[in-house]
Amino acid sequence: MIARKILLFALIIFAFFHTAFAQSLPDSRNDTQSWNKVEFTVPVYESVDLVLSGDLRLGRNLSDFVDERVGARLNFKLGKYFELSPGYEYIVKQPERNLNTYENRLSLAGTVKIPVGKFSVENRNQFERRLRHSQSDTTRYRNRLLISRPVTIGGVKLDLFASNEVFYDWSVNAWTRNRFSAGGEKKFTEQFTFEVYYTRQNDGFSRPGDLHVIGTTFKLRKSG
Repeated sequence: MIARKILLFALIIFAFFHTAFAQSLPDSRNDTQSWNKVEFTVPVYESVDLVLSGDLRLGRNLSDFVDERVGARLNFKLGKYFELSPGYEYIVKQPERNLNTYENRLSLAGTVKIPVGKFSVENRNQFERRLRHSQSDTTRYRNRLLISRPVTIGGVKLDLFASNEVFYDWSVNAWTRNRFSAGGEKKFTEQFTFEVYYTRQNDGFSRPGDLHVIGTTFKLRKSG
């Protein structure tokens, strides 16, 4: 019953933003998108996890597929508050209909997560090497600050969160992107967690760069 209510809520939000923004973003700088992700975590050792992921993104005002991704990363828990995560993603994008671009992305992220009262504060520093087939290769830095808090609404336990992430790209020697997100996460079992969120992205370098996004993430975990 709870799962149905959350999925219904996500669909209502999805429909709202489709109606609200589909006719209000006339130029190539703006878009309304839906980002949908599945993560499958496999414990390797007591302090090491392998995370496999797949992404499917709808864009052009939710009318077409614009981005598909598959990836893998290792999460190394180094102490109580720090995690190191090397990763790889293969990305196919459709910036225009019938035009595909390809990218191999290598990343290394270091994340500090500490409790502050009833809140959890997380800071992730990530470096990416982007090997692009149709454009020159580039290196990018990302910093994300995320704050979350557990709450109970109508007897349902949720983790609410808000984050802001900035991007620096050495190909243009500039801070190119800001991405704000807010949403909630519900842990149903030790093996299944569902997340829904809204993201507002501002980017004056990409086309489209200014995005309204409704996203979902299904997190699955293999029993240890």
